[in-house]
Order: sequence, then C-alpha cells, then structure tokens
Amino acid sequence: MAYFIESGLLLVVVPWSGFWARNYFAEAVPAIGAVAANFFVRGAVSGLGLVNVAAGLTELFSVFASRRR
Repeated sequence: MAYFIESGLLLVVVPWSGFWARNYFAEAVPAIGAVAANFFVRGAVSGLGLVNVAAGLTELFSVFASRRR
C-alpha cells in the first residue's frame, strides 16, 4: 500500500525534474535521450504514477474501512 503511493509520487514528479534529463542512459544512448525528452512520454509516465497513487489510496481506504467493521 505504501509502496504504491511512494512509487506513484516518484513517477509523477521525476519526469519533470532535472534528474530525468541528466541520467546515464539518456546521455549514453542518444535515442533513449530523445524518447525520454518527449513530453508525451513524460506525461505517460506521470499518468502511470497517478494510477499507482490511486491504487495505493484505494487500498489504504479499504484497510481503514475494514478496521471500522
């Protein structure tokens, strides 16, 4: 549950940070760097992050709902 939230937040934030452009693979292979710099790819990765956050929150709410019963 916490893993989904944490990994989702990373996937939402990291594509828009400087770390995304300055990684080893993007500098070593220019084709990977070109794909990683594409805004559609960044948006897709952030979208997957939002799905992970939603899954983690859903699981968290279900845990709290089962504790109240």
